[in-house]
Amino acid sequence: MMVISGCAADEVVEAPPMPSAPPTSAPSPSRPAPGAARLRAGLLPTPKGMTLAYGPEIGAFGSLKSTKQGLDAVRQAKLDRPECAGAARLDAAKPEVGRAPAAVVAFSSDHGSITQALVSMPASAFPAPLPAQCAAYGAVVHGTRVTYRTRALDMPRRGDESRAYLTTASGGHSDAQVGSVVIRRGKVIMSMLVVGQQVAPADLFDLAGLADQNLARITR
Repeated sequence: MMVISGCAADEVVEAPPMPSAPPTSAPSPSRPAPGAARLRAGLLPTPKGMTLAYGPEIGAFGSLKSTKQGLDAVRQAKLDRPECAGAARLDAAKPEVGRAPAAVVAFSSDHGSITQALVSMPASAFPAPLPAQCAAYGAVVHGTRVTYRTRALDMPRRGDESRAYLTTASGGHSDAQVGSVVIRRGKVIMSMLVVGQQVAPADLFDLAGLADQNLARITR
């Protein structure tokens, strides 16, 4: 679970349960978990027109700087439905997830950001679908009221299991969209979030296809 507080070039929307690129400062080194180096090889290269904003960082999922920042941000937000903060995502607060080897990278441009994480679970697992009550809810972040509306996308199946959503965050100075994809191959889960003023499902699906090709290569 990670969190965003920025989306497009000159506008900001506070969005507690959604991620974007963490700060560009170099992360403090975390002790690599066994298998994390293999996961790093499965991350996407820098997309055309974007720059590397963060990482790659490898280590136990719960120890990564990006994971800790996301958890802290969620704790500071006041959600109408607290149970929706980590819905449809891996919960880093669970010991088996927090200790799992992981690799994270983020890219940014004037139009938005992409954050990708690969987590090697001890057993095959996949986040449950988004509960119906989490399709629409509100939150207060740093005094700003934000409304989230999420719908499932009909993405072509990737890996052994896959799921995609599109969330619109309304509030503050502008609206923003977050496209999210989660794919499982064997015991490895790939999570990717694309943040911008508008996120086209077709573009999200193309990125998911590229990510799944890399995931297939490291899980053979």
